[in-house]
Amino acid sequence: MNNNTSETSPQIYARICGVLYLIIIITGIFAETFVRSKLTVSGNAIATADNILISEKLWRLGFSASIIMLVCDVGVTYLLYILLKPVNKNIALLSTLFRLVSISVLAVSLLNHFAALFPLENAEYLKVFTHDQLSALSYLSLKAFSHGYNISLVFFGCHCIFLGYLIFKSGFISKILGILLIICSIS
Repeated sequence: MNNNTSETSPQIYARICGVLYLIIIITGIFAETFVRSKLTVSGNAIATADNILISEKLWRLGFSASIIMLVCDVGVTYLLYILLKPVNKNIALLSTLFRLVSISVLAVSLLNHFAALFPLENAEYLKVFTHDQLSALSYLSLKAFSHGYNISLVFFGCHCIFLGYLIFKSGFISKILGILLIICSIS
């Protein structure tokens, strides 16, 4: 029996990884710069709630962009593992696990982005609260999202340390990129 299975080229994996990273960058910038940063007023729950209500579709679109970002991030995580596994399988696996935990924490935190809408609905059970109280509850969800995002960065930073090491040792990616990644991950 002739076994003609062919390995997919690492260059194809790298290109797919690059495309997914571009999608991550675009959707991440959109969600943060054009949605959360535009609609959130620091320290002002009422203004923030009013902005979210006025631009509810934009708020939901920002949530959707973040979900797309996370889905692409899982793909990037897998592809980085495949590409860097030959360098050191155990460290590549450890790097992958840290990144998957980061993605998971961010995904759970992203629920708070969406939950900011719940107190602003016109549901009957919410009529016992004042507008100011509902605005404060919505803002609390955004604060929870922010803290969850920061926690996810701790795990992402650990991932980047190991990723930087793997890039440095790889021989097929510039060593300076590995060094820069390790330096950046510490911050």
